Formats: sequence, structure tokens, C-alpha cells
Amino acid sequence: MKNFLYIFGLAILLISCASRKPLVYPGSSSVPPPQRVERDPQFLENASLSSESSDEAKVAKPLLIKTEKKLPGMNYSAEIEQSNPLQFKYSIILEQPVESIDNAKLIAFMEDWYGTPYQFGGDSKKGIDCSAFTCLLMDSVYDVTLPRTAKSQYNSSTKIRKEDLIQGDLVFFNTTGGISHVGVYLSNNKFIHASASSGVMISDLDDAYFKRRYIGAARVR
Repeated sequence: MKNFLYIFGLAILLISCASRKPLVYPGSSSVPPPQRVERDPQFLENASLSSESSDEAKVAKPLLIKTEKKLPGMNYSAEIEQSNPLQFKYSIILEQPVESIDNAKLIAFMEDWYGTPYQFGGDSKKGIDCSAFTCLLMDSVYDVTLPRTAKSQYNSSTKIRKEDLIQGDLVFFNTTGGISHVGVYLSNNKFIHASASSGVMISDLDDAYFKRRYIGAARVR
């Protein structure tokens, strides 16, 4: 009886130890499965991801538009860039392209005398009348000597049609009776003269006042 109990106890002990071993099924490995290792994500070669939250992604890229249509500013030229301030000034006054304002002596003379007050019989910066002004301009710019009065300038010059006017021609008006006012033609229907009301200035032949009083034009060179 004692031996039976001893054998039974030993059997119970062996069964208990066997239950503590890992179960192994046929065809399986007794080695525990490897632990999963977290790795950095792999990217395709030459591929990249962009973040929508980056500053660069928020900046709108300018669109490049190809067009044959001429847009404002496309006529900008090297001549304009090289022009001096007086050319700009008189291109605006004469309403002409800046590159066409190319008579440096004429520009300098006009700028020097522009705004000089009118004075009947005067011939200086203190005051000058219309015929004295044309005498000074033609002599300084074109090396042409004119008689002193508007009437004598008209009588001694070659008459031309209004549509044939070019820079340096004379234009005559009847302001106080007969040939009483004279100016020098510039371009684009504009002429410079010593006005009784405003002194040396540039006016338009189509201004109502001068259009009604226009007598004719003449060439002296």
C-alpha cells in the first residue's frame, strides 16, 4: 500500500512538470516568434512628400502667360531709359514720344526762357515780347537772324501751308490788328511764344483763341 501511494505521488509530480513546458505542435518550431521591429517608412527612389503646412506651400506661384497681345508698358525702349529729364518734360508737354524730342539746343533754350514774363519792347529775362523772343530763339538754336518786329518777320519769310509746318517755322496771328503776334512751331500742332498774358509758354494752334486769330505760317531757314 505504501509503495502504491509513493508511485501515485510520483506520477502526479511528473504530470505537473510536463504541463509547465510550452506546447509544440508537429511541424512547428519551438523557437518563439521574433518580436516585431518598428522601422522608418521606406520611400520610392527620387520621390518626395511635401507638407501642406510649410510656408513655401502657402505662397502662390506666379503664372507665366504667353500672349501675342501688346500690353501696357511693352513699348518701353532703351531710348527712353537714356533720355534726360528735360526730354521727359517736353515729351509730355508736346504729347510726343520722348525719343522724338531730340533737339538738345532747342530743349535747353526753351527750358532757360520758359515762364519769362511778357514786356512790350523787352528782350531780356526781366521781360520779353513775342518778336524779340523769336529773334533770340532762331539765332540761338538755328543760327538764323530775323528782323525785329512780327510784321517784318512775316514779310521777309517764305509762306507755307499750315499742314507743311515743321520744327523751326514761324506762325503768325492777328491779336491787336494786322500781324501782331508771332511764335515758333515745335511739333504736334504746338508752338512756343511770348504770350502777353502768361509770358513764354507753349500753346496749341487749335486752341480757340489762336485758331480764330491765325494768319499764316512762314519758313526762314
